[in-house]
Amino acid sequence: MDRNSVLAFILIAVVLILTPYYMNIVAPPPAPQAADSTAVVPDTLLPGAKPSTANVPMTTTASPDSGEYPVGDSTAVTVDTPLYTAIISSRNGGSLQSYQLHQYTMFDTLPVQLIIPRNRNNLLLQSLSIDGEYLVLDHHWTLVDEDSALEVDTGTRELHFRTSVLGKPVTKTLRFHADSYVIDVEVDFTAPASLLSENTFSISWKGGMPVTEKNPKDDLFYFRGYVYQAGEVHDPKIPRKGELNDQLTGKTNWVAVRSKYFGAALLPEQAGVGARIEGAKTEDGTPVYSVTLVASAESPQKIALYLGPLEYKRIHAIDEGLDQIMTMGWSIIRPISRGILALLTWSHKWIPNYGVILILFAIAVKIIVYPLTKKSYQSTKKMQQIQPMLVKLKEKYKNDPQKLNKATMNLYKEYGVNPLGGCLPLLLQMPLLIALFQVFRSTIELRGAPFVLWIKDLSAPDTLLHIGSFPLNILPIIMAATMLLQQMMMPTTQAPGQQKQMTYIMNFVMLFIFYRFPSGLNLYYTLFNVLTIVQQKYLTPAEPAPVPVNSRGKSTRKK
Repeated sequence: MDRNSVLAFILIAVVLILTPYYMNIVAPPPAPQAADSTAVVPDTLLPGAKPSTANVPMTTTASPDSGEYPVGDSTAVTVDTPLYTAIISSRNGGSLQSYQLHQYTMFDTLPVQLIIPRNRNNLLLQSLSIDGEYLVLDHHWTLVDEDSALEVDTGTRELHFRTSVLGKPVTKTLRFHADSYVIDVEVDFTAPASLLSENTFSISWKGGMPVTEKNPKDDLFYFRGYVYQAGEVHDPKIPRKGELNDQLTGKTNWVAVRSKYFGAALLPEQAGVGARIEGAKTEDGTPVYSVTLVASAESPQKIALYLGPLEYKRIHAIDEGLDQIMTMGWSIIRPISRGILALLTWSHKWIPNYGVILILFAIAVKIIVYPLTKKSYQSTKKMQQIQPMLVKLKEKYKNDPQKLNKATMNLYKEYGVNPLGGCLPLLLQMPLLIALFQVFRSTIELRGAPFVLWIKDLSAPDTLLHIGSFPLNILPIIMAATMLLQQMMMPTTQAPGQQKQMTYIMNFVMLFIFYRFPSGLNLYYTLFNVLTIVQQKYLTPAEPAPVPVNSRGKSTRKK
C-alpha cells in the first residue's frame, strides 16, 4: 500500500473516532455542581417578571428530586397499554410518576423505566399574574374521573383534571393511545387568561432523562436539551462553569430532552410563543436538562407529549423536524445514515439476525465497489512498476523541484498512471463508514441486537471477558489481522523497510481506534477486509509490465 493510501485510511479512521470527541472538546461538560438543577423554580419567561413575596396557594416547596409530595393532595391512576405501563398522579394536574416500557429492557433484563425521582415534576403548568405573582400549579388538582386504572388495549382513553387559579377554573386532559408513545395533553387556561401577564402560561419537562445503559459514560454523552424554532434546532451545552439558562422568544415548534436511546418532547398543535432550556450537573456529575414551552392562554392548547424510544420511523412520523434530535451525523452524512438504517430494518423483517444482515450488506457493497477496488489495485501495481523510473527522475532533477514535478507528471501521462487511483475507493467508502458508525453507535433499532457466540450486542464492543478492568474485545483484533494481511498482499511503491514500518504503524493505529467501536461496525469492516483479500488473490489479474500509451490512451505495445 502506497503512502497516499495509508494516509487516506488514517484519515477515515481519525474522522470516525474524533467526531464525538471533537464536540466534547469544543463544548466540554461542566464540573459537578452541588446545586440541585431540577428543583421547582419560578418561571421567569414572561418579560418584566419580578419575584413576588405574595403567598400563592398553588406553590409547594417540595423538591422533585426527593420523590416526596404533599400528603392527601394526589390521586394515582395506573394506565396500561401494549407499549407501556404508566402511573399518573393528580399532582401537576396529571404528571407521570412511573413509565415502564414493555418492549425494551435494561442491561439487567428489567423493563426500561423512564421516570425517576429527578424528573417526576413533569408536565408542570406555571404562569405569572398581572400583579407579578408566580403561579405554580403543582397541587390542589382534582381528578374528575373515578377510574383507578385504565386499560388501553385499543383506541384511546382519557383522564381529566381541574383546579382553580385566581378564582378561575383551569382544566387539563391526558389522552392515551393504545399504539403510540404519544400522550395528548389538552390545557384550558382561557378563564384566567385576562389575569395573566401577556396572557401566557408554560408547561415544562423538568429533570431530563434517566440513565438506561450498561455504560453510563456513553449514555451521558448523548444527554441534551433542544428547542426548535424557525426551522433550526437550538441545543446548547451546559457551560464549563455555572448553569445553562437560555430563554428564547418567538414561534416555537417543540422542545425536547433525550438520552442515548430515549427522549421526551412537547409538541404543541399551535406553535408556542417562547421556550426555555435549563441545564446543570447533579452532585454525581449527571448532566440534567429541563425544557419549558410557553403557550398562549387565550385559547385551549393541545400539546403532544412523546415519551419513548428514539425509533426513527416513530419520531419522523410525529414531526419532520423532531428527527433532528437523533444522532445521524453531519448533514451530508445524514441521508446515507437514514438509508442504511431503513435498509437494515427492512431486511430484519425477513432475516431475524442483524449480524447476518451485516454480512450480506458487506458482500453487496463489495460487489458494488469491485470495479473501483480492482482499478485501485491495478493503479497501485502500475505505480510500483514505474517506481525505478521515478527514482531516476529524482536523481536527475534533485536540485530542480519544478522540473522534477513536470517530469513526474509527464511520466504518469506517458504510462497512463493515476497517482490517486489507489485512494479513490477509500475516499468513496469513507461516507459509508461514517454513516455505519453513526447507525450502530446510537440507533435504538440495533440496541441489544445479538449475533452469535460472545457477540451479544452489535451496538456495543464485543467484550469476551475482562482482564482486571481491561476489556478483551475480539473483533477489533481480527479486523487488525485481516488489515495486516491485506496490506502485505498489496503492491507498494515504498522500500521494503519503509513498507513494513508503515504497515505495523497503520495496524496499531487502526486497532487502537476501532477497539471500543460497536461490534457491528467491526464485523462489517472485518468481513469487508476478508472479501478484499479474496478479490486481490483470486479475482484481480496480474498487471502486465507498463508501456507508454499514445495520445488516445491506447497502449503502444506491439501485438
